[in-house]
Amino acid sequence: MSVFRSGLLVLTAPLSALSLRLVPILASASRIVEDTLYIHLQPGLSFTGSSQPSSTYVPATPEVYSLINKLYVDADAHRHLDVRVLLTNIRNQSLAPQPLSSVQNLSQPPEVILTDFQTSDGGQYNPVKQRLERYATSSYSCRPNLISVLLYPEYEPMMDESELPPWEPDLDGGALRSYGDVVVGGTFDRLHNAHKILLSACCLLAENRLLVGVSDKDLLENKMLKELIQPYEQRVEKLCEFLVDVKPSLRYDIVPLVDPYGPSITDPDLECIVVSEETRKGGVAVNKKRLENGLSELALHEILLVKDPGHGENEEEKISSSSIRQRLLGTLLQPPQKDPALPSRPYVIGLTGGTGSGKSSIARHLECLGAFRIDVDKLGHEAYAPGGPAYEQVVEEFGKDILNEDGTINRKILGAKVFGNQERLKCLTDIVWPVIAKMTKRQLNEAAAQGKAVCVLDAAVLLEAGWTDMVHEVWMASVPEKEALRRIMARDGLSEEAARNRLQSQLSSSQTVRQSHVVLYTLWEPEATHKQVEKAWALLQQRIGQD
Repeated sequence: MSVFRSGLLVLTAPLSALSLRLVPILASASRIVEDTLYIHLQPGLSFTGSSQPSSTYVPATPEVYSLINKLYVDADAHRHLDVRVLLTNIRNQSLAPQPLSSVQNLSQPPEVILTDFQTSDGGQYNPVKQRLERYATSSYSCRPNLISVLLYPEYEPMMDESELPPWEPDLDGGALRSYGDVVVGGTFDRLHNAHKILLSACCLLAENRLLVGVSDKDLLENKMLKELIQPYEQRVEKLCEFLVDVKPSLRYDIVPLVDPYGPSITDPDLECIVVSEETRKGGVAVNKKRLENGLSELALHEILLVKDPGHGENEEEKISSSSIRQRLLGTLLQPPQKDPALPSRPYVIGLTGGTGSGKSSIARHLECLGAFRIDVDKLGHEAYAPGGPAYEQVVEEFGKDILNEDGTINRKILGAKVFGNQERLKCLTDIVWPVIAKMTKRQLNEAAAQGKAVCVLDAAVLLEAGWTDMVHEVWMASVPEKEALRRIMARDGLSEEAARNRLQSQLSSSQTVRQSHVVLYTLWEPEATHKQVEKAWALLQQRIGQD
């Protein structure tokens, strides 16, 4: 079966039957579509008969809402799929009837149309497939020469649908209540299926406007792996694309959140706030603030957290952005630029990271896996040593008062002379860094002579010194600032202030991540770090064609 980047799945089975068959349907669809899968719920729709079917409204009942949740939960088993359940034809019964839009523009026009509709007609161009293709193109913007696929041969039916009565909406529990303006907040990093459940609830509840607060700046400080959180603009772009795809009729106001409340405590038009089990207290706090501001309380609509049965060690039990960020550790975050001036062998990894990040332990483990390790920081010490290539010039520039009695350079005295003085610091680095670069290149030549396939440059100042022209990829060791402070204080006997000053004199983690191809995290036990390194090493072997 050909694989398509985007597809539209039209589900026509009664909801009671569909709920039991979602797993095999999604598994079949995942083998055909590799990226964006739109899902259109139209229970009872038939593609037989003489007339061309058209979309009709489906009432927003608890039964429909539950099925949408289940669609996203079951879709999480196929992490390559960006599933989007379209809500255009799902609406609250209390709203006045409105004609459905003739053609909805989708951000990723489908290349293939799929359905669970079953027919006994055979042949590649049977009437059902023709009606399905016309139905898709009349309802949604699709690619030319749309291809249709009937999914029912791809899975074993779990029941005889001919014995089921025609689908009718279950209104015993009543329709979902709707509100004019609804508000929700979150980080919305790497938009995942739990986010989509939350946002779908918002879209079903809102009649006119959805106000979305997106966490930024100080609200991100305590997030796990905050350095890997997508930039605000990128998160907003993906959020807008999803919302406009699933329900274009709503007005969307998306604003940055720099405090826990944002406009939720000042906007008089809001009627409802959507929360999860873990953010309910935040919703209660919002209502308390609104009362203090003379505004009416918001209705609280709470959704359940979505369990992640495939969560790994040190990951959250729920589907979460932090777990997704953890899965990025050791993987290639961005493709490396190919430098024709750089020999293909040995393939050079530049490993960097701030003090206390665990960089050297990662370098040693890479060495155990087969890399030729070059300790660039150690080469720096050799450059400063008496008789070393930088010794005389450093003494001449900074004076003999930086020397110990045995003639070695006192690094603490030298450091005091340049600390906080950018001009003097640059003077020192202009002397030392080119010398260390030459020493490093000699070792790289030695590794090439020995036939080594991979070298790792263990270099704290790799980026600051501009040594990236010697490496094919930049790998970064990272750890939360609080943990780095603890390690530095314990290792070097420094006060917290001194340790913090040392960290602040280096590139920030966020700055380093932006220039890195692979990130490794050393917060957890050594075994967890080793697993990350081994994962990164295995993926590297695939990239460079090693067995």
